[in-house]
Amino acid sequence: MAKYRHHLPQLDGGLFATDGGIETTLIFHDGQDLPYFAAFHLLKDEAGTQVLRNYFRRHAQIAQANGTGFIFESATWRSSPDWGHKLGYSAAELADANRKAITMLLELRDEFETPETPCVVSGCIGPRGDGYDPGDVMSAEEAQAYHATQAQVFAEAGADMITAITTTNVPEAIGITRAAQAEGMPVVISFTVETDGCLPTGQKLDEAIGLVDQATGNGPAYYMINCAHPSHFAGVLNDEPWMERLRGLRCNASKKSHAELDEADELDAGDPQELGADYRALLQRFPRINVVGGCCGTDQRHIHQICVACKAAA
Repeated sequence: MAKYRHHLPQLDGGLFATDGGIETTLIFHDGQDLPYFAAFHLLKDEAGTQVLRNYFRRHAQIAQANGTGFIFESATWRSSPDWGHKLGYSAAELADANRKAITMLLELRDEFETPETPCVVSGCIGPRGDGYDPGDVMSAEEAQAYHATQAQVFAEAGADMITAITTTNVPEAIGITRAAQAEGMPVVISFTVETDGCLPTGQKLDEAIGLVDQATGNGPAYYMINCAHPSHFAGVLNDEPWMERLRGLRCNASKKSHAELDEADELDAGDPQELGADYRALLQRFPRINVVGGCCGTDQRHIHQICVACKAAA
């Protein structure tokens, strides 16, 4: 059952952690086979489901140990129609996987939530295409229609909110926001940025946020940046009003570009302690940022260092 849908606790301040790069962790550290990077595919049997439970438990334990809130982000980044079709899922089977992903997190919330560690359950929506490359950009209307079913299942399953991770373009962000709004769900848009701090389409981050807000009546609860190292975007953050809309960071461990990461045969885990220091520096500049997690290459080591460093910045 949804607990925080009508008032997300992270909007009141206080540090909230979330998980790291779930797909890279499951593949490179847990030895799992994830076709198309589809973590939700593990939900097909109990053994895979237990792998996911253990993954989320490791990260929730870090939040508990550091006295922060925690956002459980469902393993459903790839469980939208096109990707489900590639994996042989029917529409009904895909809806069941999305539902099961949320149910698992609701059970984990019962296990981990304390007054010091409020736990929010978020349904993760990924892009229709690649998280690095916008490809053929849909219209906002097409994007809303494409993502509507997943948003509906998350609402019915009891998620508190929806988070769109690795969003590469404005029309898809608008469509996802409208799909969430149609279900009465709070939504967060997390944009992928390149080494120049711009979206993969070349659009500036502040412009993208402004356009989504304009088209949706300031629909997103807040925005995040993901899938880039802090050094890639720190220079485009400033003290202008749009920064009030940015509350979260899910950064890569590596300083490499997306093209370099695509060509790499090995995981670049970077330096967890250095990454934590980079987060601390950003939070000291912009204290409104209070949701912290990881993206490609990050695991529980990085999340621990990020939590420790960001607590010191608070």
